[in-house]
Amino acid sequence: MKKSVLMAAVLATTLLGTSIASRAASLVANIDVSSQTMTVSKYGQVLYRWNVSTARKGYFTPRGSYRPQWTARIWYSRKYDNSPMPYSVFFHGGYAIHGTGAVRYLGRPASHGCVRLHTANAATFYAMVREAGYGNTRIVVTN
Repeated sequence: MKKSVLMAAVLATTLLGTSIASRAASLVANIDVSSQTMTVSKYGQVLYRWNVSTARKGYFTPRGSYRPQWTARIWYSRKYDNSPMPYSVFFHGGYAIHGTGAVRYLGRPASHGCVRLHTANAATFYAMVREAGYGNTRIVVTN
């Protein structure tokens, strides 16, 4: 009897601990559209804060909380003149966080809706997502 109670307690603790851990993302990218910044945290510790460019007038960057859907080391926009999108992390349909060569626009709205980063920063974030896994990454876009 004692043995089965102990086993049940261990099993419950393991299941509850796994459940809580699976809901918490170890890697979080907070994109603040109003300040045009992206803050990257791992296990709650801020590691990076980068300037970004989100949607310019007439376009929209979706707000909300997302998990990465897929990644591409290099992607070319089918919609916008085959524009290169290095180190893409797609989070909502065709919307992605990706590198750009238009670094002079970082820090102000300039994109068609994606979140643009300096290519070196996009490479860093891409590697972090690939290491953490899609299920352990959260992308939060706020005003």
